[in-house]
Amino acid sequence: MTIEQIEARMAEIKSEMETEGADLSKLEEEVRSLNAQKEELRKAAAEAEAQRRKVADGAGKTQEEGKEGQRMTLKEVLESRKYIDAYAEYIKTGKDTEVRSLLTENAPQNGAIPVPTYLQERIETAWENDQILSRVTKTYFKGNFKVPFELSATGAVVHAEGSGAVTEEELTFGMVELKPETIKKWVSFSDEVEDMKGQAFLDYIYDEIIYRITRKLADLVVDDIVTAPVANGATAIGVPKVTAAPSVTAIPTAMAQLAEDAAGLVVLMNRQTEVEFLAAYAAGSFAIDPFAGLSRVYTSHLPAYSAATAGTGVYAIVGDLRGHQINYPAGDGVTIKYDDLTRKKEDIIEVLGREYAGHGITKLGRFVSLVKPGT
Repeated sequence: MTIEQIEARMAEIKSEMETEGADLSKLEEEVRSLNAQKEELRKAAAEAEAQRRKVADGAGKTQEEGKEGQRMTLKEVLESRKYIDAYAEYIKTGKDTEVRSLLTENAPQNGAIPVPTYLQERIETAWENDQILSRVTKTYFKGNFKVPFELSATGAVVHAEGSGAVTEEELTFGMVELKPETIKKWVSFSDEVEDMKGQAFLDYIYDEIIYRITRKLADLVVDDIVTAPVANGATAIGVPKVTAAPSVTAIPTAMAQLAEDAAGLVVLMNRQTEVEFLAAYAAGSFAIDPFAGLSRVYTSHLPAYSAATAGTGVYAIVGDLRGHQINYPAGDGVTIKYDDLTRKKEDIIEVLGREYAGHGITKLGRFVSLVKPGT
């Protein structure tokens, strides 16, 4: 099935669930299967697009390295085994002589040293595999990035023939500013890591750093939504709060607060909170899907409903994650600092990963928070 066919079938299922005598258990199982198929199609499309980009960039063309009279392009250098090995040694020692000797005249000799192609793709794949970061809007503007939004506006009017001029529209704009900040993560390794070479070394170091920074960025997205003001202001977009316990009507009630053009809606929650919604589903004899057909995105950064603070604690978010934006002024790569001296007596190596990014809500009416009722 195509994505369009899956969405059409899910719409049919929604109608069938409201029909008397419908086999809700069977329909719910079909919805889960369709959601899984949809996710697989999305991943396959992303992989196919990545392959198309490689072909467009000249992937598959080979050039003998070191052949007399030929100079490798920067792209070919960054893909080469020699550059990967040299980059690994650069990370370990901080000495850039060898890695710069492999760069062509196309590369800045006194600027940042580019990461190997496979490593950049590994970082991008981690971003895309994260259920939160894969859905937010990404940009790459330098410095602070300002995003205007319509705070208020007068509506259109009917102009009768022969009547006086209509009143000019009054628009008031707000402005969200995404100020970049450095997300850092220290990770410690045993000094046996230094014995690893080339790609094996880079994989071992970067896998942990990328995972930790990815999780932090995803948590910051959640924080931006949870801490947003309830009402819109001149410099911030508000996120309404709905006070309701998990039930078959809580999520539809939250959805009613969203803008009409909010799409691709998901529910962000702790996995333990899902159990509370399923209990409400069972108590209602499985008559209504408590998630209203929305995909669930799990995050332990939101507390379980049972652990949320009564009266104020946000335990779930309903919304369109495209309404949140992450801006990468220096690109979406992760830089590494390697320290094998500070804790050398303990045979410990410390590695610092850094990512430079600005983040915030940039579209109106895209999120609603569910708050635990007070006692």
